[in-house]
Amino acid sequence: MTTIVIPARWASSRYPGKPLARIRGADGVARSLIERSWQGARSVPGDHEVVVATDNDRIVEAVEEIGGRAVMTPESCRNGTERVAALAGDGSPDEVFVNFQGDALLTPPDFVAALIAHMEKHPDCEVATVAVRCSPGTYRHIVIDQAEGRVGGTTAIVNAAGNAQYFSKRVLPHISPGDALENDPPVLLHLGLYAYRRSALLRYAALPPCRVEEIEGLEQLRFLHHEIPMAVLALEPPDWDMIELNNPQDLEPIERILAERGIA
Repeated sequence: MTTIVIPARWASSRYPGKPLARIRGADGVARSLIERSWQGARSVPGDHEVVVATDNDRIVEAVEEIGGRAVMTPESCRNGTERVAALAGDGSPDEVFVNFQGDALLTPPDFVAALIAHMEKHPDCEVATVAVRCSPGTYRHIVIDQAEGRVGGTTAIVNAAGNAQYFSKRVLPHISPGDALENDPPVLLHLGLYAYRRSALLRYAALPPCRVEEIEGLEQLRFLHHEIPMAVLALEPPDWDMIELNNPQDLEPIERILAERGIA
């Protein structure tokens, strides 16, 4: 059994109340980020339960208004993985939980399906995630964010075995400005989409945060620090730029992509 969980925290330091931020679609109607994320998770092929894990009654009400299911999790949860772990509770250690990032509304449903299929095919895999080769447009977007002091996308470095070596909010590897590689950047954009076995989630929640996790602000580094392998599925990027809603400045390009794709 697979459960798709959308962690949704109210008190984002960069964008307070972000889950209820209104995003205009191709039909001109503005819908909340959590509604758009819920719709995206619901469109994943297969029979999966979708649950929003939150810490705020306003988010619960918004999810229930659209017919979804939301569960309150402790305010003490430091990140989305801990929030998924809090929801996981007791049960089969092999049960799979997918962390569908609440701010990644442009995530292709097929990516989630590929992640679930990987976990089914590799029963020894404890944790898996997804990355895509940066398009020139996405690369320019995250480089501009970095230059202007905003946190944009996260990049991944992967070893020969296909497991993560490191993740950073800096653009890795570094490409010198003006280098021809900017037109075909060898940069893997991490999408923040995870699948975990219940046993790995419970191990994670029992471990203390590591220093580099706190410095980078990237929860997945706790797995790497404690030598829990994380498989990285390097998938072909979609035909649109993979932009997350990290900052208010991201609204305009996201709404443009929704309009171009005809998504209401």
